[in-house]
Amino acid sequence: MSARDVGVAGAADNAEWVAQAYAILHDLARRHLVGERAGRTLNTTALVHEAWLALAGDAGAPRERAQFHAYAAATMRNILVDHARRRLAHKRGGDQQRLELDEVEIAIDDSAAELVSLDGALERLAAFDARLSRVVELRFFAGLSVEQTAAVLDIVPRSVVRDWARARAFLREAMA
Repeated sequence: MSARDVGVAGAADNAEWVAQAYAILHDLARRHLVGERAGRTLNTTALVHEAWLALAGDAGAPRERAQFHAYAAATMRNILVDHARRRLAHKRGGDQQRLELDEVEIAIDDSAAELVSLDGALERLAAFDARLSRVVELRFFAGLSVEQTAAVLDIVPRSVVRDWARARAFLREAMA
């Protein structure tokens, strides 16, 4: 959405929202990519820009901060899983080129199999119980607190704690 779309009065609000959304994406990307070693093929800036392009083209993307946080985390998860699948498909091809951008990078090759496995387990969890899957997305991928997750899902914090424990147990079993 551009300033032209929201009108003159809404342009300042839109610019502020865009800045906040970009900051949220950057924080999420750093959280997802921290602690990775050399030989990296995807970095925070590339992940932020891919997510931004995906979200900018989605008219249904929420504008409320907590909802956007969760939506952006799910979008980044999908980007990382797609990237991991591509890397696994070409693992022995030797024709990959490194992206040289300016921030922390991730060695997606090192964790590609685990990421794809986790994605499959999360899909099975969503089929089993959609709310448990949402709790994982919000707590793990979006980095929301128990209270923030409860607010997004409109449930009590104790339910988030219980769902988080159930989801982790399910994923542990599914990944074993």
